[in-house]
Amino acid sequence: MTGLTLVAGIGNVFFGDDGFGVAVARRLAARPLPDDVRVVDFGIRGYDLALAMLDPYQQVVIVDAVARGGAPGTLYVLELEAARATSSVDGHGLGPARVLELVLAWSGRLPPVRLVGCESARVDFAADGAMRLTPAVAAAVDGAVELVEGLVARA
Repeated sequence: MTGLTLVAGIGNVFFGDDGFGVAVARRLAARPLPDDVRVVDFGIRGYDLALAMLDPYQQVVIVDAVARGGAPGTLYVLELEAARATSSVDGHGLGPARVLELVLAWSGRLPPVRLVGCESARVDFAADGAMRLTPAVAAAVDGAVELVEGLVARA
């Protein structure tokens, strides 16, 4: 698998904007991508992401909702390291920091890891039970897809 890129959408679709990473992964999976790019909707399965990262990827791009104090829908690209990997919105238990810690503990190495994050507006269960992103975050999905495609093209 040398040279591959893993794009990992994470989040909980039942908690509003926390489903951002899942929405981006689904959109990317429907687009033509290079053969060496693997897009996976990991949802809330952080342990599965950690196991997947044991394969020798050239890079990993994690897509998730974040809380960094910006306006809802603001996109960020962050370089992650195990000691500094954070995602303030962590409704899925095993967030990016813990995933990277597990990968290091199990294999002793991390590929370059980037987080494409979107500032969230709402990360709770909708009173009407609807699984949807807020308008600002939904509008950011296409921009995140473009960011991910740019990161993949530079690999």
